[in-house]
Parts: sequence; structure tokens; C-alpha cells
Amino acid sequence: MQAQPTHIQGVSLLTVADTFGTPVYVYDAEKIQAQVKRLQEAFNAVPLRIKYATKALSNLSILKLLRKSGTGADAVSIEEVLLCLEAGFPPEDIMYTPNMVSFAEIQQAVELGVMLNIDNLPMLEKFGQTYGASVPVCVRLNPHILAGGNAKISVGHIDSKFGISILQVKAITEIVERYQLQVTGLHVHTGSDILDAAVFLKGAEILFEAAASFPDLRFLDFGGGFKVAYKPGDIATDMEDIGEKVSAAFLAFCERYGRKLELWFEPGKFLVSEAGFLLVRANVVKSTPASTFIGVDSGLNHLIRPMMYDAYHSVYNLTKTSGSEQVYTIVGYICETDTIAAERRLHTVDTGDVLVIQNAGAYGFSMASNYNSRMRPAEVLIYEGEAHLIRKRETFDDLLRQQVVLSF
Repeated sequence: MQAQPTHIQGVSLLTVADTFGTPVYVYDAEKIQAQVKRLQEAFNAVPLRIKYATKALSNLSILKLLRKSGTGADAVSIEEVLLCLEAGFPPEDIMYTPNMVSFAEIQQAVELGVMLNIDNLPMLEKFGQTYGASVPVCVRLNPHILAGGNAKISVGHIDSKFGISILQVKAITEIVERYQLQVTGLHVHTGSDILDAAVFLKGAEILFEAAASFPDLRFLDFGGGFKVAYKPGDIATDMEDIGEKVSAAFLAFCERYGRKLELWFEPGKFLVSEAGFLLVRANVVKSTPASTFIGVDSGLNHLIRPMMYDAYHSVYNLTKTSGSEQVYTIVGYICETDTIAAERRLHTVDTGDVLVIQNAGAYGFSMASNYNSRMRPAEVLIYEGEAHLIRKRETFDDLLRQQVVLSF
């Protein structure tokens, strides 16, 4: 059974809820740092570069913590690039992997000096026409591998919009030769929630084969997609096994290639998911002939994963950690069905109790919205035994701030 902490680094979560209000996202800095270290140790046999997937959780304080822990950054929008620069990442430590953006955004990234990862032939052609050999570039390949825990996060299959088909390598090399492009990296990303080494090894073999057409590579980027445990008894990615097997395959490839390259990964969920907790308060406990509902002061506007991906998040009663139990369905306050967790056994819940939604660090706040004109919550980081506010709770004024009201 997943641990149900009442304290993080000695800090009471109930005190956090009382001090900062609910709903509130809380992150454990020690857990994030431990995940970085675990990945580093799993791949200690190769020249590893970790590029944190900013989209998972983009708070500036989290980005600064990861930079301090020794990671670079992976950005998928020019705004994420700017956030990473604001957090202190050097431009050369930022990988920018856009999808379906305008060429103006590519030009802005070049001006900022970040590493570009291009994933379609028209953009690669335009890049070559504009920059030729003057700006190094990485190419994102689509390996035609169906992998991932949900169709929406499986991005490496043949019908995906992401990447240049592995069947189009000849077209890539024609553009490269025509404009004398400096291709310094190749990239694949198959999807999220990948369990075993076989998927990464399959992607690796495709990358290794493609690499023969690019003599000046500096790195190979395997993307991310490591799975963390959400449900009781869930199997997580065996990082140590993947580290051993992928490192061995990579070193053997480097021998064949003729020199040692860097191995890049872009983990997001693996680094921050388990470090995050969403604290909510019970507004209503409502019994019907079919179910007993706990209505909380949050919903899909703050955590959309259960609705969008059918994602499972463990929930427990922080206010009552012992005593009788009951089966509840936890729902939000949004004006459509926003079930956070169905039919869960919790210690008896009363109005005002604080509940904890676990594994909320990745794609929680970063996918939050103002749906129903609700405000987004505060964020708190527990760092070195102290709770630090790292984002203020939105106010009604924030909803009005960018609106321009006509006079009728």
C-alpha cells in the first residue's frame, strides 16, 4: 500500500493546509532530488544528460531546484524556454522541441541560443534555407513504436503527429546535404508510462541504425516516459534494469560509431509526480441510494488527469488517520462530472476534513485552468524542513486582469 504521509520533512501537512488554505499543491524537494540522483546512478556508466521535461511542472522554484540538482531542461514551447532561462538554465542546457509552431518561434529560439529539435520536414527545409550550417540542430524521429499508458500520451506510433517518420531518413539526409546542416543529435520519444527496457531498447536500435547517416552527432536523446506507481500494487519502471541494459547497448553503439556520444533523457513525471500532493477540503458529504459523495473545494480545473486520462490518484483523509472507514466517491465542485476518485475506502470523512490527493506533482498545476471562473490554487515547496510559498493563490482580480471591457 502506498504510504500516506501526514508530514513531509517534519512539516505537518495539516499545518500547511491551515496556513496556506486549500486547495493547495505541496511539493517535497527531497523526493525530487532523490529521483534525480536515482536516474544519475542508474546511468553512471555513460555520459548522461538529464533534460527535465518542463511541461510536467513549470514553477520557477521547481526549475531552479532541478537546475541546482544538476539537470538541464526540455521545453516544448517558446514560453517554456523563457521560463527555463528565467530560472537560470544556460541556453546550451535547454533542449527546445516544438510541434506545429510557426517559423517565427524557431527564429526566436535560435536568437536565444537554445538547442533546437525539429520534428517535421517542411520546418527542417525552412531551417536549412535560413541558417544552413551556422546553427546546430537535432532531429526528432518517429520510431513507429506504439507505447504508453493512454492513447493521448502515445506519441511514437505511425499515426502520431510527432517526429519525422523513420521511413523518411533519406529525405532528412537530402535536406541536410543540400544545406550542409550541422545535425548534432537525434531524438525519439515513444510515449509515457513505459515499464520495461524492451521499449527503450527497441527505440535505441532504431536510433542507432539512423545514426549511421549522420557522422557528426554529439548526443542521442531517448526522450522520457518512465512510469511511476499510482495504484496500490502498481508496477513502476525498473530504472536500474533500464539503466544497465540501455547503457550497455549505448556503449556498444558508440564503439561501432567510432566515438563516445552523450546519452540524453527527458524525464518529467518520474522526477516530480510522487513529490506532489494536492490538499483539498471536504465541502459536502452527500449520500444517495447508490453512493456516498465527498464534494471537495477543487475539481478538474485543478487536476484534470482523472477526467482526461482516466488516471488513478490515491486519496486519503489527512484529518482522520484512524478509526472507522467508509467507501466514498470523491468529486469536485465543477459544473460537470469531475470525479477525482471513485469508490475509495477512507477513514470516515466529515465536512471540513482535509483530504490528500497523491502523485499530483506532474501535470497537475501545469494543466490547471480557470474553468467555471475558478481561481487556480497556491503552490508550496517543502525545502530543508520548511514550507515555502512558491506561487500565490489567484484572486478574482487575476481573472479580470487581462480583460478589456467595452462600454455599451
